[in-house]
Amino acid sequence: MFISDRVPAIDFQSIETPCFIIDTGALEANLTILRRVMDEAGCKILLALKGFAAFPTFEIVRRYLPGITSSSPHEARLGRAHFGGEVHACAPAYSDADFDELLGLCDHIIFNSFSQWERLGPRHRRHVAAGGRNVELGIRLNPEHREVDVELYDPCAARSRLGVTRAEFRPDQLEGISGLHFHNLCELGSDALERTLAAVEAKFGEFIGKMKWINMGGGHHITRPGYDIERLIAVVRAFRARWNVEVYLEPGEAIALGTGVLVSRVLDLVKNGMDIAILDTSATAHMPDVLEMPYRPEIVGAGAPGEHAHTYRLGGLTCLAGDVIGDYSFGTKLQVGDTLVFRDMAHYTMVKTSTFNGVRSPSIATWDPTACHLQVHRRFGYEDYASRLG
Repeated sequence: MFISDRVPAIDFQSIETPCFIIDTGALEANLTILRRVMDEAGCKILLALKGFAAFPTFEIVRRYLPGITSSSPHEARLGRAHFGGEVHACAPAYSDADFDELLGLCDHIIFNSFSQWERLGPRHRRHVAAGGRNVELGIRLNPEHREVDVELYDPCAARSRLGVTRAEFRPDQLEGISGLHFHNLCELGSDALERTLAAVEAKFGEFIGKMKWINMGGGHHITRPGYDIERLIAVVRAFRARWNVEVYLEPGEAIALGTGVLVSRVLDLVKNGMDIAILDTSATAHMPDVLEMPYRPEIVGAGAPGEHAHTYRLGGLTCLAGDVIGDYSFGTKLQVGDTLVFRDMAHYTMVKTSTFNGVRSPSIATWDPTACHLQVHRRFGYEDYASRLG
């Protein structure tokens, strides 16, 4: 349960909007679950910065997790500077310059193909010979096993560019490779991981025992209510026992699930076949997964269309015709200046915001439920917009 359900102390009406608020108590509750999984399964869980990178919270996160995983030099730099611990990287491809920068930042770097390993391997060897960081290297697998319904988010979709299939695997080029990586889940349970592992072992089992570690990627919805944690622990422990390898999991969403809200305000009310409220936030600029996934975010105190007396279509602030969050009903009529609180807006929101139309990005704040203290860490302005363009 997030702050809006269990703590009446926040005066949302007084907050300058739009604003993301992260509940550090809810965050710590998730981390406690993840710590238990690590302790009982004997694995390591990394924070995937692609899902949650609000570094003002890293002081809390690093008490529980040993490191981060990144998809670019910028994420790796953020992890090294603000988190510490282990820094991993996995991306579809690396330029020479990006790879050289990652060599100075990372503990593990995972290649998406053997051609990348063949081309960049000499740069790694020169780096080590010159006394640089001893970076361990891995290869990403494509087990060709589908668990995700939405193709946009499925790394194992047909003709995916992500990972090496068994047909393209090169057993004769494993010298210097310490581990294997796979990632084919998205908001899924431990049953999906168990089925995936069966596919991975069937296709690549002859190579697993030669490795030091296996990275099972992200998409594990470990902190979701109803997730079978006992099954996850049993699956990981059994895998480790079979292969005698170190195991990594790298969720982003599970760390921040249910920990944040986006506070918005009604700017105008219009009619066009129905009541429409225009907000100071935006689906396309501030919560793009609403349009990409797509999904309908929950709002505190609101219901489905027709559930309550007054139904509104909630529209965003940009000029995009489709910048629509969805249709919601409320017990009372909305008024200009009313505050709306969107639930579960910590993961894949702050990391994906844009400045389309020059719309101001939401401020970032944390709420400490123990001290009943709200702290605004960042307010975005004109320079944040202008500095991206020239």
